[in-house]
Amino acid sequence: MRAHLIGKDPESPDKNSPTLFATDRTDRKTFLVQGWKVTDRSALADVGTIPDHEDIVEVPVDILEMYLAHKEQGEES
Repeated sequence: MRAHLIGKDPESPDKNSPTLFATDRTDRKTFLVQGWKVTDRSALADVGTIPDHEDIVEVPVDILEMYLAHKEQGEES
């Protein structure tokens, strides 16, 4: 699987995260999201059990808006 950069959070102080990537998977359309790892105990308690092979990350709405813009442009990946 390869990843294609869609965009980075323009408000990020270090310009490295959060970031949105599209993948080139052929069996299903997927995206990779780089974000801030959630460590807040209250938030994690609200979410519930997280499988060992998964994690919860926090991303700003700007990243979700990048996805919508990507979708509206008709991008395949």
